[in-house]
Amino acid sequence: MQKTQLMAKGSNESEVHKAPAFAVGTIVEFSEKSREHVGRITAVEYKSNGGARYSVTDDLGKVFHIADKSVAFGLSAPNTPGAAERLFNDFSEAHLISEMELRGKLEVTPDLLEMAWEECSEDSIDLTPKNFIELLHAHAASAIETYMAWRLLKADISHVFFKDLKHNGRIVAFKAKARKGVDAAKQAFCSNPDHSDESDFCFV
Repeated sequence: MQKTQLMAKGSNESEVHKAPAFAVGTIVEFSEKSREHVGRITAVEYKSNGGARYSVTDDLGKVFHIADKSVAFGLSAPNTPGAAERLFNDFSEAHLISEMELRGKLEVTPDLLEMAWEECSEDSIDLTPKNFIELLHAHAASAIETYMAWRLLKADISHVFFKDLKHNGRIVAFKAKARKGVDAAKQAFCSNPDHSDESDFCFV
């Protein structure tokens, strides 16, 4: 995520801080009228209080005008148009796939989630999407792997082990729960009829 810090002076010489903003070209997941979308930032403007607003164009060419707080996740686009287009297409596809498909693409099982939780608990470290991939698969996460890992770590099964950590209103990392919390969360997860297909994970 590329950020800029800008300052603007008013006529009275007082300085107005402009909040760090996503750059033009950033690929984002965002919400608008309680619906999630993906798109590319095409313009950035600042309100009088320093907050950022974006014009974002989705894959169908529809333009949205949103506040910074509406952006849930952002990826800096490659410099070359072809690579940027491929990343946007991959991002759009990853936005639509199910949790089970995310697990398959990332090769993440509930056992691996539990292993990541144990590692984070023992070392008292917070889990980011990037270090999640590095921990499980021993390679640096690609941009699209980072987004898919972020989506997976927000899923119900991941919340058995982790809780969300936010910065500027956005989920940026995940904190390992205490064992008692994990036991309670697993019981609640496995009692939910929507998770009846998780028999391997829920069988104790």
